[in-house]
Amino acid sequence: MAVEIKVVESRSDLKKFVKFPFEIYKNDPMWVPPLIRDDIELFNPKKNPAYEYSETCLFMAYKDGNPVGRIAAILNHGANKKYGTKNLRFGWFDTIDDYEVTEALLKAAENWGKEKGMETITGPHGFTDLDPEGMLVEGFDQLPTISVYYNYPYYPGLVEKYGFAKEIDYVEFRSVPPHETGVPEKLLRIGDKIRERSDVHIYKFKNKRDVMRRAPEIFTLLDEAFEEIYGSVPLSHEQIMYYVKKYIPFVDKNLIILAVDSNNEPIGFMITMPSLSRAFQKAKGRLFPMGWYHILKALKSYEVIDFYLAGVKKKYRGAGVDLIMVLEIVKNAMVKGFKYSESNPELETNLKVQAQWKYFNPTQHKRRRIFKKAI
Repeated sequence: MAVEIKVVESRSDLKKFVKFPFEIYKNDPMWVPPLIRDDIELFNPKKNPAYEYSETCLFMAYKDGNPVGRIAAILNHGANKKYGTKNLRFGWFDTIDDYEVTEALLKAAENWGKEKGMETITGPHGFTDLDPEGMLVEGFDQLPTISVYYNYPYYPGLVEKYGFAKEIDYVEFRSVPPHETGVPEKLLRIGDKIRERSDVHIYKFKNKRDVMRRAPEIFTLLDEAFEEIYGSVPLSHEQIMYYVKKYIPFVDKNLIILAVDSNNEPIGFMITMPSLSRAFQKAKGRLFPMGWYHILKALKSYEVIDFYLAGVKKKYRGAGVDLIMVLEIVKNAMVKGFKYSESNPELETNLKVQAQWKYFNPTQHKRRRIFKKAI
């Protein structure tokens, strides 16, 4: 039966695009569904500031009138300008276990990229580093955080058959707070020495309003901290405010760490929060009628803490700022009784970040891959 590819054009088409994974993953206990409203907004140029420098073309695949796959082709002009490339990104790629469907979807994205003058295609990405990225290649039996892609084990083989090869990997870790032994004395002594010889200290947020007030500074610092990270794209002021409003309301003031200098200027940050993965599974893509209840309940459930974002101002790298922040968040996590932590994807080449986990019984349990192919 032939595969039919259709371009997503109407709001009705977009709803089908967003809801497609709910069908193919509905019986998978590891899949964490996104909020339907958020994904629809993500592809609305009037709502998502990333469209200031990006174009997209969304495709759906059908067999016998039934949806069997989807893909987003993303032309990020900001990324291409920064890296001097003519690269097309793909993301939000989902398919049944059928190479014919995969080939049709990837070819549709490629052809659109060719029309735009692109020479390579990489993915899966989002518009920015704050969107999901990387195809799962290890850890299919591990529950993901809410900010990443999940996919079946057959996905990597399908895209490799089409001609994609590894570009770079992300790794993820599970760590256990040292409840029984306590934080190693050596680390505490090092942390004390760093504080003594520098002007660095941890800013104490007064309340949620104070977090919201300083959040734009944190995301501006994130932009600088991520400047040299693979695939990162500069954030506009509008994007910073978009992410502030989207994520910060969920954050506990005691689980967001802000390191500042003597002038109270941000020099490092670490954003964590209780895992919302099970809550999102129970919400089934909707905030109402019961989604909000499950999410709010999870925010007060201190079993798993997810590490979302962290960064240090370039001037202060190697000065121990990251260690001070890790010690602070570990202390707070132990007070709240978290049993273990989940990192979000970290580039396999980012050994400095990975070194921070070595004192907390880390297990590398997931791996994600960015694939690349010449067009």
